[in-house]
Amino acid sequence: MIFAVATVAVVVAMALALVRAFLGPTVYDRVLAVNSVGTKTVLLIAVLGFLAGRPEFLDIALLYALINFIGTIAVLKFIRYADMGQASGTSSTGEEPR
Repeated sequence: MIFAVATVAVVVAMALALVRAFLGPTVYDRVLAVNSVGTKTVLLIAVLGFLAGRPEFLDIALLYALINFIGTIAVLKFIRYADMGQASGTSSTGEEPR
């Protein structure tokens, strides 16, 4: 019973974070809200795995957490540098700046 209540609470928190993701005043607020939704999704997968009696859901939740973390770092790097393939400190021609 308590885990069903926890599941409902996590879904409500995810809905509130999605509202912040759509209405966030800055792009960083939106990225933080999407990251928060991803974290709550990891928690939801773990709780649902416990409720269903499927401990392998924890492995899926951990994999999703890793993908969420890497995706957030990639989006923030793209926002800051506007180019994913360019190494920091080089120009678009590949030459070192003087």
